[in-house]
Amino acid sequence: DENSAEFYEWLRNGAAISVCGDEKHMAKDVHQAIIHVLEKEGGLSEEESEEYLSELKKEKRYQRDVY
Repeated sequence: DENSAEFYEWLRNGAAISVCGDEKHMAKDVHQAIIHVLEKEGGLSEEESEEYLSELKKEKRYQRDVY
């Protein structure tokens, strides 16, 4: 929450996200944290936030290397 506004601005300005590591815990928590930022700072619903992340994936701006 402390840096959510800044993180959201980075996303709006074209930043890319790379998530690497444990899929069961860390990657899932990171995904939920990003959803929370989109809801809080962007005023999006959970569904809209998931759609936003899907678009970032298509644009290769949200990449996951998880195991």
